[in-house]
Amino acid sequence: YRLLTEAEWEFVARGGNKTGGFEYSGHNEIEKVAWYCANANGSTHDVGKKKPNELGICDMSGNIHEWCWDLYSQRYYSVSEQSNPVGPHSGYYRVSRGGDWGSDESSCSVVKRHYFNPADGFGTLGFRLARTM
Repeated sequence: YRLLTEAEWEFVARGGNKTGGFEYSGHNEIEKVAWYCANANGSTHDVGKKKPNELGICDMSGNIHEWCWDLYSQRYYSVSEQSNPVGPHSGYYRVSRGGDWGSDESSCSVVKRHYFNPADGFGTLGFRLARTM
């Protein structure tokens, strides 16, 4: 198993090839799919209590930030490959996506990029794994 790349994370969060083009993972109304600052009461919630996205996957918007494999570069996507980029080869911060229970609506969008120092620990960071073949 491994962390998803940032490109893989966004593809899955958007609903893969079944995408409805939603702002959040599975819907345009954040309350239907995400635990965020307005409804989470300051804590995480069990996975699967909100509506899944088109692939049947829950909680990719809100609840907890998810680490990605990629190192962070603000300019990376303007200079990267167009198909399944894997992030820069060097950097200090690692990408996280999805927003968390304390995030505002814009931070939970499927397109919003976040970054953190991997040496720091936060109660708002988690991860999702991909199976390698």
